[in-house]
Amino acid sequence: TAGTTGAPGDAMGCDGATLLENPVDTAARGPWPVGARTVMIEGRTVEVWYPAAPGSDAGVEPIVYDVRDALPDSEQAKVTDALNPWQTCDCYRDLPVDANNGPYPGIVFVHGTAGFRTQSLEFMVHWASRGFIVMSADHPGLWLKDLLGLLCMQGMVPQDLTGDINAVVAAFQTQTGGLEFLSGVADGGRVAMSGHSAGGGAIEGFGGVAQVLIPMAAGGVSSGAALRSTLVLAAQSDQVVGYSDTKAGFESSPAPRRFVGIADTGHLAFSSLCSLKNGMGQDFLQIADAAGVCGAQFASALFDCDPEYTADEISWSISQYASSAALESVLHCSGADASFAALQSTYPEVGEFIEAL
Repeated sequence: TAGTTGAPGDAMGCDGATLLENPVDTAARGPWPVGARTVMIEGRTVEVWYPAAPGSDAGVEPIVYDVRDALPDSEQAKVTDALNPWQTCDCYRDLPVDANNGPYPGIVFVHGTAGFRTQSLEFMVHWASRGFIVMSADHPGLWLKDLLGLLCMQGMVPQDLTGDINAVVAAFQTQTGGLEFLSGVADGGRVAMSGHSAGGGAIEGFGGVAQVLIPMAAGGVSSGAALRSTLVLAAQSDQVVGYSDTKAGFESSPAPRRFVGIADTGHLAFSSLCSLKNGMGQDFLQIADAAGVCGAQFASALFDCDPEYTADEISWSISQYASSAALESVLHCSGADASFAALQSTYPEVGEFIEAL
């Protein structure tokens, strides 16, 4: 259901869209409370975060995601409630959409190898709070449940990331497949994509569909008829995808393009995974390993966390500042890209910033 309280905002988006006024600081949370729904799109579990009607979150309990859902069914009970690293979201289940504003552009996010749909939750909520509909799937064959399942001798699940992305985009553009609640508020003609690691690789060739592409700890992108802006985010101490490889991918990407390298941080700086801990301070890998979750040892190769790294909150803030500037300048037709001029002075942890416009 759509929200019916309030009036249209006083900011203008593209082609007559109305928006609430976003803070000029693109790292600041936006003016909308964030609603969330879990839908099934052609057999894929997809989480949708969206701008909700102002005030509709009053008195509502926030969503708490159970990351055990990303373990094989056979392993979930090994992690007790007391040991579980509950993932609390600054978002609320099934709030009414803010139908007095919009329509809102869409962002498709693709998680990395052994990730899951809420792996970069802070990013999903940030973008939705600033006037975007954000969709993230558990990608069969790539997500944690299926990769651990393979190591638990439960068989291989095939991947079709391109098919997954196409299905989510089609559902968004037509407001079908569980997205009927977005009818009239989704701007199907304006789509961005972002992805982390393998997810960043998966969006490389989608410049024919997405106006903005934002690979994180991955590579670059190919040119396409729709593509208007590329932002490549990289971690300078990445132990999984080499920083120089990400930079080379950026240099082969079409202009206009921007590159942000965050100093002293690793592969998971663009996710919640290093900060996702239980009440005893154990991270997800330590918990799974201690509980005897099969295959957990394998995941350690991808678990690039180090207490000496730049704090996650700083890395997230940098990435949200830069990504929101890129997204809003194109998909809200705003002047948000002016934020890039102050990126390095605002964040000394930005080790490298390149623009080719």
